[in-house]
Amino acid sequence: MARKNLLEGLTDMPDENAGAPNYPMRGAGRSLVRSLDELAKQAEKFLEGEAVVELDPDVVEASFVKDRLTEDDEEFRALVEAIRARGQDTPILVRPHAKIDGRYQVVFGHRRLRAARELGRNVRAVVKAIDDRTHVIAQGQENSARADLTFIERALFAGRLEELGYDRDVISSALAANAASVSKMISVMDRISPEVVQAIGPAAGVGRERWVALSLLAGKASNSADIAKLMEEDSFRQLPSDKRFEALYTGLNKSARPVRKTQAAATKIKWQPRDKAVQAEMKNDGKAFSLSMKAKNAGRFGEFLSSRLDALYAQFLAEESK
Repeated sequence: MARKNLLEGLTDMPDENAGAPNYPMRGAGRSLVRSLDELAKQAEKFLEGEAVVELDPDVVEASFVKDRLTEDDEEFRALVEAIRARGQDTPILVRPHAKIDGRYQVVFGHRRLRAARELGRNVRAVVKAIDDRTHVIAQGQENSARADLTFIERALFAGRLEELGYDRDVISSALAANAASVSKMISVMDRISPEVVQAIGPAAGVGRERWVALSLLAGKASNSADIAKLMEEDSFRQLPSDKRFEALYTGLNKSARPVRKTQAAATKIKWQPRDKAVQAEMKNDGKAFSLSMKAKNAGRFGEFLSSRLDALYAQFLAEESK
C-alpha cells in the first residue's frame, strides 16, 4: 500500500510531463523531506508505458557498479519461492550492452534476474537505452525506495560511484541522502578497505555510527596486522555477518584508547519555497533539533505542520523500523 507523503509540496517534484526523469537534488534541505514514495515513483517512471519483453538470463549482465555484499539470504530465498509460485510480478530494467550486440546490462532487478536464472525461466524486463549517469541514479533510487540495503552496502555503493568519477550531486540523488550523509559514507570507505568490508558482509544489524567507530580503528596503520590476523581465523569466517563485525570491532578495540565524545557542531539548514512566503531555518546538533520560520505564511504554515505532528511521527517510526 502506498504511503501518503505528508510533507508533499515542501520540495520541487519532478516535472510529470518531462521526457526524462528530473533529479533536482540541491542541498541537504531537500533530502530531509524526500519520502520513500517519491523514490519509488522516480524508479517506476523508468518502467511506465514501456513494453515488457522476456529475455534469456544468460544474455543479461550485472550492473557495472555492484550494490550488494551478499547474494544468498533469507529474503532472496523467499523471492525465489514467490516467483516460483506466482511468477515475476515486476519487470526488471535493463539497457542494451554498450559493446556487444544482443546482450544487456541490468540497471535494477539483480535479484529477480538471479531468481529467474535459478528457476530456469526467462526474465521479464523493460529495455531502455540510458546513459551511465542515469543508470546509477535509477539503480540507487530503486534500492533506496525498497529500503533493503544496509548502511555499509550504501556506503560501498557511494564509494564505488566516487571512484568512477561521479560527483556528490549524482551520488546524493542515487542514494537519496544529503551531502553530510554521503560524506560520512565515503569517509568510512576511505578508512576501511573493500576487502575488510567484504569479509564482514552486510551486517544488517549494525548502523552508521558503529561503522564509523570501526572505521576509525581500522584506519590506523598500527591495527592492520591485527585485522589481517582476525580475518584469517576460521572461527571468524564461520560467524554470521553481524557477529563478524562484533568480533573485529572487539578485537581492535581492546588496545584502542577511549575516544572522548565531543559535542557535534550544529548543522544549519535554510529552506524557502518558490513564492518566498515562508523562510525556515533548521538547526540540528544530533541531540536537539529546532525549526524557526518567519515571513507572510510562517504562522499558518507552522500551525499546519503542528496539527500533523502525530501522523508525521508515526510515518517516521514506520520508516525507521524498516
